[in-house]
Amino acid sequence: MLEEQVENAKAAGADIAQAHLRMGRPDAEVVALAEEIGAGLIVLGSRGLGGMKRVLMGSVSDSVVRHAHCPVLVVRW
Repeated sequence: MLEEQVENAKAAGADIAQAHLRMGRPDAEVVALAEEIGAGLIVLGSRGLGGMKRVLMGSVSDSVVRHAHCPVLVVRW
Protein backbone atom coordinates (compact mmCIF):
# COMPACT_ATOMS: atom_id res chain seq x y z
CA MET A 1 0.00 0.00 0.00
CA LEU A 2 2.87 2.40 0.79
CA GLU A 3 4.50 1.85 -2.59
CA GLU A 4 1.16 2.47 -4.31
CA GLN A 5 0.78 5.80 -2.50
CA VAL A 6 4.37 6.76 -3.37
CA GLU A 7 3.65 6.04 -7.04
CA ASN A 8 0.39 8.05 -6.88
CA ALA A 9 2.26 11.01 -5.40
CA LYS A 10 4.99 10.77 -8.04
CA ALA A 11 2.38 10.60 -10.80
CA ALA A 12 0.87 13.81 -9.41
CA GLY A 13 4.26 15.52 -9.65
CA ALA A 14 5.64 15.04 -6.12
CA ASP A 15 9.35 14.45 -5.56
CA ILE A 16 9.64 11.63 -2.99
CA ALA A 17 13.02 11.39 -1.26
CA GLN A 18 12.14 8.63 1.24
CA ALA A 19 9.16 6.56 2.34
CA HIS A 20 8.89 4.89 5.75
CA LEU A 21 6.56 2.28 7.17
CA ARG A 22 6.32 2.05 10.95
CA MET A 23 4.05 0.08 13.27
CA GLY A 24 2.82 1.38 16.62
CA ARG A 25 1.08 4.47 17.96
CA PRO A 26 1.07 6.96 15.07
CA ASP A 27 2.02 10.00 17.17
CA ALA A 28 4.96 8.27 18.86
CA GLU A 29 6.19 6.74 15.59
CA VAL A 30 6.07 10.07 13.73
CA VAL A 31 8.05 11.82 16.48
CA ALA A 32 10.58 8.96 16.76
CA LEU A 33 11.15 8.78 13.00
CA ALA A 34 11.56 12.55 12.76
CA GLU A 35 14.25 12.41 15.44
CA GLU A 36 15.99 9.43 13.79
CA ILE A 37 16.26 11.11 10.37
CA GLY A 38 16.98 14.59 11.76
CA ALA A 39 13.87 16.17 10.27
CA GLY A 40 13.73 19.95 10.34
CA LEU A 41 9.95 20.07 9.89
CA ILE A 42 7.09 17.59 10.32
CA VAL A 43 4.10 18.10 8.02
CA LEU A 44 0.93 16.12 8.72
CA GLY A 45 -2.74 16.26 8.00
CA SER A 46 -5.63 16.65 10.40
CA ARG A 47 -9.25 15.72 9.73
CA GLY A 48 -10.46 18.09 12.42
CA LEU A 49 -12.51 15.72 14.57
CA GLY A 50 -15.31 17.26 16.61
CA GLY A 51 -15.07 17.83 20.35
CA MET A 52 -16.39 14.49 21.66
CA LYS A 53 -14.49 12.33 19.16
CA ARG A 54 -11.31 14.24 19.97
CA VAL A 55 -11.81 13.69 23.71
CA LEU A 56 -12.43 9.96 23.24
CA MET A 57 -9.84 9.23 20.55
CA GLY A 58 -7.22 11.90 21.16
CA SER A 59 -5.51 13.71 18.34
CA VAL A 60 -2.37 12.45 16.61
CA SER A 61 -1.53 15.95 15.40
CA ASP A 62 -1.96 17.45 18.89
CA SER A 63 0.36 14.83 20.36
CA VAL A 64 2.98 15.29 17.63
CA VAL A 65 2.92 19.06 18.16
CA ARG A 66 3.46 18.58 21.91
CA HIS A 67 6.27 16.02 21.63
CA ALA A 68 8.21 16.84 18.45
CA HIS A 69 11.75 18.16 18.65
CA CYS A 70 11.24 20.35 15.56
CA PRO A 71 8.50 22.58 14.12
CA VAL A 72 5.23 20.89 13.04
CA LEU A 73 2.91 22.08 10.27
CA VAL A 74 -0.63 20.70 10.58
CA VAL A 75 -2.75 20.91 7.41
CA ARG A 76 -6.56 20.58 7.67
CA TRP A 77 -8.15 18.44 4.97
